[in-house]
Amino acid sequence: MPVILWICVVLFLTDRGTWAAAFQPAPQQFRQEIARQFTEKDGAPKAPVALVDCSRDGVVRVFTGENWYDFENDVWHENVALKSKNENSFCFADNKGNPVEVAAPWHEVRQILRAGRRNFIAAGNVCIDVNDGKELAQLRLPENLIIRQMAISPDGLLHVASSAGLWVLQGTEWRAIHIEDDGGRAWAVGDVLGVAFDSARQLWFASKAGVGCKTSKGWRFFEGKDGLPWNDFTGIAAGLDGEVWFATHLGVVRFDGKEWSYREGPRWLPNDDVRQVAVDPKGNAWFATAGGIGEIERRTMTLAEKAEYYERDIEYIKRTPYGYVSRAALTKPADKSTATTQDDDNDGLWTAMYGAGECFAYGATHDPKAKDRAKKAFEALRFLQKVTQGGTHSPPKGYIARSIRPASGPDPNAGVLENDRRDHDSDSQWKVLDPRWPLSADGQWYWKADTSSDELDGHFFFYPLYYDLCADTDAERERVREVVRDITNDLMTHGFNLIDHDGTPTRWGIFGPQYLNHDPRWWPERGLNSLSLLSYLAVAEHMTGEPKYAAASRELIEKEGYAHNAMYSKVQRGPGTGNQSDNEMAFMDYYDILHYSQDEELKKMMRTSFYLYWLNVAPEMNPFFNFAYAAHNLEATPLTLKSWPDWHEDSMATLLGFPLDWIEWPLRNSQRLDVVPLPSNGLDFTGNSRKRGNRINGKVIPVENRYFDHWNTDPWELDYGGNGTEFGAGTVFLLPYYMGLYHGFIQKPKT
Repeated sequence: MPVILWICVVLFLTDRGTWAAAFQPAPQQFRQEIARQFTEKDGAPKAPVALVDCSRDGVVRVFTGENWYDFENDVWHENVALKSKNENSFCFADNKGNPVEVAAPWHEVRQILRAGRRNFIAAGNVCIDVNDGKELAQLRLPENLIIRQMAISPDGLLHVASSAGLWVLQGTEWRAIHIEDDGGRAWAVGDVLGVAFDSARQLWFASKAGVGCKTSKGWRFFEGKDGLPWNDFTGIAAGLDGEVWFATHLGVVRFDGKEWSYREGPRWLPNDDVRQVAVDPKGNAWFATAGGIGEIERRTMTLAEKAEYYERDIEYIKRTPYGYVSRAALTKPADKSTATTQDDDNDGLWTAMYGAGECFAYGATHDPKAKDRAKKAFEALRFLQKVTQGGTHSPPKGYIARSIRPASGPDPNAGVLENDRRDHDSDSQWKVLDPRWPLSADGQWYWKADTSSDELDGHFFFYPLYYDLCADTDAERERVREVVRDITNDLMTHGFNLIDHDGTPTRWGIFGPQYLNHDPRWWPERGLNSLSLLSYLAVAEHMTGEPKYAAASRELIEKEGYAHNAMYSKVQRGPGTGNQSDNEMAFMDYYDILHYSQDEELKKMMRTSFYLYWLNVAPEMNPFFNFAYAAHNLEATPLTLKSWPDWHEDSMATLLGFPLDWIEWPLRNSQRLDVVPLPSNGLDFTGNSRKRGNRINGKVIPVENRYFDHWNTDPWELDYGGNGTEFGAGTVFLLPYYMGLYHGFIQKPKT
């Protein structure tokens, strides 16, 4: 690196590092969003819903056109007492629940507004004033304007959002409300689509131009550049604690006074076309949509309770008696009881990351359930090593399989060799392997060969955690040491390469200097694979105490430049230009070196390398990445390498935001007003041609609007497919949560 550029980097690191602020461990308690969608089996109407009414008597009612349905005791039933007499009348329940009939075509009614003993019905261009069950007057807007929504101010004045502006009724006269900013610039509010007063008595309006709020200091406006996600509004509803909900023709929006949130797609709503939103006395939001009735509750719970929820879900996903963890397919959308599991190329990696989380959990809480889960994960991972030995096609001792399948099932080798040959024709580095699934010595299992570096990274991330935090007898610790010793010795014996049952290296198991330093084809993997190998040797030395591993590491550093290779572990040109699978691997490797290595010179170099790597992914709001980094770089160093000040806030926003419905549903974000395309930066290693972008704050869209089954997926994607038939493991929540708990970033749950 040129000297001037290196000086600039150092100055940049020092300057940004001063931004780091002290954090307080995040509290356990929070409000979890839970979406419900009601179907005919709940007694709910099948037809599109036009109105939703949250009355003061605690009953939620919806109107579908002629018919009302009440929600009581968690069941919907038709309210025949509220049947309209004909198409030119409208019947509704007053504040006491008694039926009231008014002269208005039911198909024109847009809203029921409740204000003490008075009710206002919006229909066409008329506000019908009803007091104590009696119709008092029909208040017509000027020039036959169409009413979009009504609201009552704290001082009792009726406000109307209309097709030609915002109006207020003063006495018997309608007056237009003039809206302008501090600079005297009038805002375009020709067609106002919604109006409401929040719990702080502030006036809100919504239009295609954006959202406005009249505060004590004047008007405040919000557009896409201010974080507003969408603007095709159909109405507004005030929630508790200053929250405001906005219904749109493409999802719903919530503003809590600080952050804008967007809820769209089957995960959150029965249909994206939301005709009306209302908030009940408990603060739950209800939605009348073109496809039925929806609700979003914000339920008080703890992070520990959320973790236990995902733990229960993972039981549907565990595969084979050993309990490998990856994902599951659902034969019936959203029905977890129909989960069917199948092997994954990286069963070892995903199970290792799940098990690592359980180790952190036990280290933080000493919960025996966590220890038992960690032990089962260890047995599953250990078996991936033992199952490869002694059969007809047996690799060297220590070799670990990718996955296993029961021999009682279909032969997984059918057609594989032919596919391998075709793949090799288009990719000269593709390995043709026969068989790809050898049979175990006892004939009980097929095991998958051609194991990759990410599998090794996962195993070496898990084993020292299990050894240090969960293995509590000498015999158990020796069983863990044996596994690590065998894997590492296998690598050292074969020039630091992973040798398959055919006597040649696996496609991605290349760590030797003859490849990384001297074969141009392996230049892209030089940095990351050097980092991986140094982490394996650090773990082996930590667990066995044998000096040969430290000696091998030092020789690779001094003679082959492996530490310098790892200083530049990946070629990246800004956020979104890296490979997420590699990022996941790198963070496990960095954690291992900084946590277990006794080589202070190496750790000093890797701490700086880690910082440069973390800078590139910080906008991803990834709690696993952030916690892995902060666990080692919060303290002062020769260079100030502290995390940016929002690392903790971003991490918690993701953990708190994880939906309990962790199922693959279609999600749309590319149309959002607060999203901009991701700069290409001249390079994109993802090979992803889909729409990619970030919010106007430079960060990825929130986790509530994404789906991924592991942390190796592209967080910059905007739109997601799915039909509710893939069920992801909660490891993506559990690992960072338990890691944060162990390292003190999150308060421990009360026992």
